[in-house]
Amino acid sequence: MLTINTICVCGAGTMGNGIAQAAAQSGFYTILYELNPAALEYAKNNIEKKLRLLAEKGKIIDWEKIFQNIQFTNDIQNCRADVFIEAILEKTEIKVDLFNQLAELNHSKSIFATNTSSLSISKIAKQVKNPERLIGMHFFNPAPLMKLVEVVRTEYTNEDTLQVIIDLAKQMGKVPVVCNDSPGFIVNRVARPYYIESLRLIEERITNFSQLDLLMEATGFKMGPFRLMDLIGNDINYAVSVSVYEQLNSPERLRPSSIQKEKVERNELGIKTKKGYYTY
Repeated sequence: MLTINTICVCGAGTMGNGIAQAAAQSGFYTILYELNPAALEYAKNNIEKKLRLLAEKGKIIDWEKIFQNIQFTNDIQNCRADVFIEAILEKTEIKVDLFNQLAELNHSKSIFATNTSSLSISKIAKQVKNPERLIGMHFFNPAPLMKLVEVVRTEYTNEDTLQVIIDLAKQMGKVPVVCNDSPGFIVNRVARPYYIESLRLIEERITNFSQLDLLMEATGFKMGPFRLMDLIGNDINYAVSVSVYEQLNSPERLRPSSIQKEKVERNELGIKTKKGYYTY
């Protein structure tokens, strides 16, 4: 079975830089690949800042060693690893192209994992050169802190690939839950009513954002739906809602909200744009 020494994370957005940080903190040599130089520099500064903070709180030691174990690059030729975790744009064709480029550069045992939260992994697998080595590894935001990882297999995924990713998740201090490829996997399928019914209550003018958040938090939820959507990003959350809705043949109960659609169109995405359901 494959021994993992190096992990390459592709995409330096919120999820990508969080996964890279988590991998480095777990002792793996980590490559963070991103074509956009500004995004790569932001990720570099962000990871350094978070590692320093963790060290100040006494949660890690020798943060500099961890940081030095991360290679930041915008050259795909530097992407040589045992496991690749993709966290790029949510478009099937772009992910397929990336995986096929990486397969050409790497050894025959490399495993390719996608962090997609909404796309069909089976459709990606059908178009790559090594479908048996493709799997879903869906982290949750913030990746260094959240324990759950959905390990999503397709009909092509072989048992060695599945076991390597389960073991890797555990080595990273995560709790892996295995599921078959399906719309929304487990968490996003279960979570749709939480978001969509909350938005329905706003559409029907029954309550407002803050009151509904306070109510849900008072009943035991760590974060109300609107605070959570602002954390995730309305663009990402809405895209997942649309994807699940369409893949399940458009059931009325899962119809995406026009309120959230308007938020996305206005670029009111939440914390990352300083405005969503709340102002930051």
